[in-house]
Amino acid sequence: MEPRKPAYPTTEPRPVVEKLHGVTIADPYRWLEDGDQAEVKAWTERQNAFTKTFLDNLPGRSSIHRQLSKLLEIGRISVAQPAGSRYFYTKRTGTQNQAILYVRDQLNGPDRVLIDPNTLEVDGTIALDWWYPSEDGSLIAYGLSQGGSEESVLHVRDVASAKDLPDTIESTRAASLAWTPDNKGFYYTRYPRVGEKLLDGGRIRPATKDDTNYFRHVYFHILGDDPARDRKVFGDGRDKEDWPNVDLSPDGRWLAVTVEKGWSKSEVYLRKTTPEAEKFVPLVEGVEALFSAIVRNDAIYLRTNQGAPRYRVFKVNPETPEKEQWREIISEGEDVLDGIGVVSDTLIGLYMVNASSRLRLFDLAGKQKGQIELPTLGTVSGLGGKWNGSELFYDFSSFTVPPSVYRYDLRKQTSELWQRVQADIDTSLYEVRQVKYLSKDGTPITMFLAHKKGLQRDGQNPALLTGYGGFNVSETPFFGASLFLFLERGGVLALPNLRGGGEYGEAWHQAGMLERKQNVFDDFQAAARWLIAEKYTRPERLAIMGGSNGGLLMGAMVTQCPELFRAVVCQVPLLDMVRYHKFRIARLWIPEYGDPDSAEDFKWLHAYSPYHNVKPGKAYPAMLITAAESDTRVDPLHARKMTALLQAATSSDQPIMLRLETKAGHGAGKPRAKVLDELTDTWTFLFWALGMQAD
Repeated sequence: MEPRKPAYPTTEPRPVVEKLHGVTIADPYRWLEDGDQAEVKAWTERQNAFTKTFLDNLPGRSSIHRQLSKLLEIGRISVAQPAGSRYFYTKRTGTQNQAILYVRDQLNGPDRVLIDPNTLEVDGTIALDWWYPSEDGSLIAYGLSQGGSEESVLHVRDVASAKDLPDTIESTRAASLAWTPDNKGFYYTRYPRVGEKLLDGGRIRPATKDDTNYFRHVYFHILGDDPARDRKVFGDGRDKEDWPNVDLSPDGRWLAVTVEKGWSKSEVYLRKTTPEAEKFVPLVEGVEALFSAIVRNDAIYLRTNQGAPRYRVFKVNPETPEKEQWREIISEGEDVLDGIGVVSDTLIGLYMVNASSRLRLFDLAGKQKGQIELPTLGTVSGLGGKWNGSELFYDFSSFTVPPSVYRYDLRKQTSELWQRVQADIDTSLYEVRQVKYLSKDGTPITMFLAHKKGLQRDGQNPALLTGYGGFNVSETPFFGASLFLFLERGGVLALPNLRGGGEYGEAWHQAGMLERKQNVFDDFQAAARWLIAEKYTRPERLAIMGGSNGGLLMGAMVTQCPELFRAVVCQVPLLDMVRYHKFRIARLWIPEYGDPDSAEDFKWLHAYSPYHNVKPGKAYPAMLITAAESDTRVDPLHARKMTALLQAATSSDQPIMLRLETKAGHGAGKPRAKVLDELTDTWTFLFWALGMQAD
């Protein structure tokens, strides 16, 4: 007897057929690309209603919601950033929708609320995107955005009075900003506004709506001036996809602009800020490698993977910046140098050893002078310290260690816990292991496993396999409060370090990008097969989950090996890799994925593009595909089209569902209330699919 498919909302196929690079491509659901069309909105409402009806009627939903609500009271905290005599950091606790920016006027003084986004909108959909205190801590520049859009508006606040200055600047998404030492102005990045004149390809023209996603340039703002008259400092005539960031020496003499050109190449430009210095000098230009710069008064510290896939550090005199004058102070070692910081006379090296953090200390000549002991296998994601200070702040978390911030006294060489998120969880009940397995081509892949102690390897355990595998992003131990709902009921969490990430250096990254992207998918499939072979689980009790580039990974798994999984959560995904570059900010990702307009790149993109590899009559696993209307990174069209195609194609009785959220974006700045609703749907779906009891 044929399985009975769910009664999906009707979706009319309207095929668009075209020939690309000699290949005939049929796109039956292109009409679902434009989310502003009334018929697409109506279709989305029907899909959301179908999903809601299905999930609301699953057993245990109210219990899952109640337990998640309690778990999400476990908040998060950022690294403290000292400025002047003050300390700035963000923290979210309890039922707060958004993290609050606090300031302490002295190290052990009381916390004072400086910026509370929760007071700006009842539903908590205004988020604090970024913030930069001035050198003396008297002022702070910060960005706010609405509805998960990440389209920041820059504001400036007086720290003592907690009152805003009149200065506001729009189009400052993910702004990079550097204050002048006198606190009278700052260099910053912003995007063009519609109609604004811009130089493109040698000609001046007005900016279009699409241009507002590109042409990120550097400006200089003097407090009190009209931002419309801010002087453009850097960017004219450059590639529209360039992503510049700014750094200024503490004395204000040297301005460095680091330009990211994708995720495997960057350039660095240097300029004196004196009036007679009319142009930037290229410190690094046209080199196929990554460079990052920390600028001090008399030196620039350059971390790079040029000729060193696991990175090394050069010290450069800004007065003589020619390459032959650079001095290597930290050579490439066996471990990946993931980042550096410079505080007073100490260079801090943030290393990664088998996808786990280490902190090592060097003098400014590169001689190692010690290390900071960390609590266990885990992740340091941020450092904080004044350029001339005597203390270093760093954060730490792991699967069983809630977010914590430590203070290291550089003089006494002692570390102490500064603040920790409180978590009412007995983490001693769980264990974390790192295992190794072989991918399809024989490459060894490491993977973290987290589960209850005493787990029986009988093939009956529910398991959740997640991953990312791209953009040089490292997947390291993290604290996810909602995961304990799963772990305490015998679940196994598996997190492999797929190629395409940064866990093992640039060679590891490049092994999973462009024409080598299939390696990522092979690594993930091999992880699933290993979990099954080692009897941690079986296909009927194995679920997978991933978002963004990890959503692409989910799509590839569904189309390449659907028989391995019982359920798939595919979040804010890229799925149509033939047309991805035409929407939102996706041209930024061409260096990572390739350009579909290139005949050579098209071959590999089309070969794995999930949307183009769905087979009619194939039995696909249960899927929850999530997206958001205000996502300014990945257009929700991918989720809409894939949902329609899979619902029509599958021969399975397992549901293919779309959850498309309003007033939400790619994930950053999502309020706790929306996070709770989304997690309730996600875990209700997974508990049902994996045969787990919520109570």
